[in-house]
This record gives sequence, structure tokens and C-alpha cells, in this order.
Amino acid sequence: MTTAELDHPITSAATLSNSTTMKALVYHGPGKSAWENKPRPTIQEPGDAIVRVTTSTICGTDLHILKGDLPAVTDGRILGHEGIGVVEQIGPGVSEFHVGDKVIISCVTACLKCDFCKRGMYSHCRHGGWILGYTLDGTQAEYVRIPEADGSLYHFPVDGDEEALVMLSDILPTGFECGVLNGQVKPGDTVAIVGAGPVGLAVLLTAQFYSPAAIFMIDLDDKRLAVAKKFGATNLINSSNGHAAHQVMELTEGAGVDVAIEAVGLPATFEICQAIVAAGGRIANVGVHGKPVELHMEKLWDRNISLTTRLVDTVTTPMLLKVVRSGKLEPKKLVTHRFAMNDIMKAYDTFGNAAKEGALKVILTNGAPR
Repeated sequence: MTTAELDHPITSAATLSNSTTMKALVYHGPGKSAWENKPRPTIQEPGDAIVRVTTSTICGTDLHILKGDLPAVTDGRILGHEGIGVVEQIGPGVSEFHVGDKVIISCVTACLKCDFCKRGMYSHCRHGGWILGYTLDGTQAEYVRIPEADGSLYHFPVDGDEEALVMLSDILPTGFECGVLNGQVKPGDTVAIVGAGPVGLAVLLTAQFYSPAAIFMIDLDDKRLAVAKKFGATNLINSSNGHAAHQVMELTEGAGVDVAIEAVGLPATFEICQAIVAAGGRIANVGVHGKPVELHMEKLWDRNISLTTRLVDTVTTPMLLKVVRSGKLEPKKLVTHRFAMNDIMKAYDTFGNAAKEGALKVILTNGAPR
């Protein structure tokens, strides 16, 4: 072995098996997916790392992909953009991680060098952004290739819990950045979160950093609303009767809410946000929209409101990691179901029928679920 190879190891023979294939969840067009054999990923660029996935989960965005809402996802793509794992190989350009390191995988790939990364907009990184499980093979597999590993992985703390910290891959920074920070939640604000799914609940958990006076949680599912109550929501509104906006306006004496956060991605939920935002208020969109929505400028043009959109940048992940480790934020409470990775088709059935199954976050483990 040469000196250069010692200085920049690409692989460790002790950690790799001889197999060249792995199991993965593969997308084959709208409504079609399969748990099947795929070639194991290999180092392609100097900044790559190959990670053996130990824990993953399913995101609402994965369901949007399976419905065909994101046409950039092509036949043959491995799904998934969240995970915990162990570094199995590194390219010669990786300096912050070593073979054997346990890591948190970020849903957003960041080179840390381009103009967007230097502005903290990792989601628009010119060499990455959100690509895992989208335009690049993802984490619902036994192994995953992580480009730009130095900016796209986080060291897993020695005392960490995989089920809690996998939420830092996506859901917690998404709820916090796209909902709470973009909505500029402040002490004393009235906040409405439309959608009590996992992302909406992540918004709820992190909005409480800023001591809002009231948090309205709006959803069709009474079970999820009950969970939201346990997590800190002050007012629960079931929107199945079509009168959610009217109820919010009654409860706020006609004023509306300072911050309306859309956490579903449907025209109906975006309509509610427009109907309940107060003069001078903010609408923060978090949901992934697969269909056009109507913007009611005929009603909003004179209301002094702000409307924000955002794809998570994950710039807050280090801070959120500290808060989770302190015990002041408990994302593990979002976990309702656990499956072995090779039972992923059943896991998707459970997650896709969330109301019937009472599902929030579904944990997938490579090995028997704990």
C-alpha cells in the first residue's frame, strides 16, 4: 500500500462483505414500488461516503413520490432520504469522517463551497440539495452513497438514540425552518398549524421554543389531534365539517392568527391558511404541493401579510441535536410503529393508512425492529 493510500483510504476491507448487491425499495412509476435486489453503491467522487444504513423512516414526501406528484423521480430510483448508519467507505476527499463512524444522514446534500451553501441555502446547493431518494438513490436500502459527505453527515453522539435522532435527518429541521423560522413565530403569537401529521407535529414541538400564546392544531383526524394536545397544542379543531376557518375566527374574535402554517400540501389546507391569517400576519408553507393552489389576492392584497415557501436547508440541525440531547425536545414521541427494513412494503401500507392505523413516524431497521 502506498503512502497516498494510507493518507486517503477509500475502503476498509474489514468492514465490507464480498456481496455486490443489496436490498432496496425501488420506485417503478406512480403506485408501483418493490423491495428488490440492486447493485451496492460504490465511491464515484472524492467526497463520497458509503454508509451502511441501520435505521431509516418513511416521509410524507415519499408518499407524494409514489402518487406521481414529483415527476423528477424516475423508474428505478431507490427511495428514502432519512437515516442513521455506519460509514463503510470514504473517498479521498472526505476529511471529517472515517470508516466505522456512526452518522446521522441529512436529507439535504451540501458541498459547503458554492454560492448557495455560503448563504446557508443548502437546499439549493449546486452540487447537491435534496437529491437522496429524489434524483439520487436514497436511504430505504441496506447501503447508500452520500455525496459531499463532509457537509451531508453528522457525527452520531455516543449516548444517542437512533429512533430519536433519525428525526434530525428531515422532519425536525423541516418543521422548524420551513414553519417556525419562516413564520417568524414570536413570544405571544397566535399560531395555527394546518395538518397534524408528523411534520405538523414537528412544527408544534419546535414552535414552543418561542412561547406562543396559543397554538391551534387543525386536522381531519381526532386521533392525531389528541396527540397534538399531549404535545402542547392549546386548541384542537377537526376540519372534516368544512368550518375550520370559521371556528378559528370565532376563537380569535375575528382577528385571525399571527402565523398560519400549512403542513399538508393540499389546496384545501392552503385555503384554510389564507382564510385565518390576521392582518400583518404570516403564512408559512411547509407541505409538498402536487397540484396548483389558488392565491386569493382579491382578499389579501391589503392585509399586509407575508407568504413564505422553503425547502429545508438543515442549517439548524446542529442546534436541534443539542436540544434533543438535552432532553428538552423529545422527537422519539413521534414514533408509533416499528418494522424490519425487509418488511418495508407492510410499513408503507401502515404509513399510507395513517388514520386507520394511528401511524405517525414509522421506524425501519436493518435487522429485527427493537
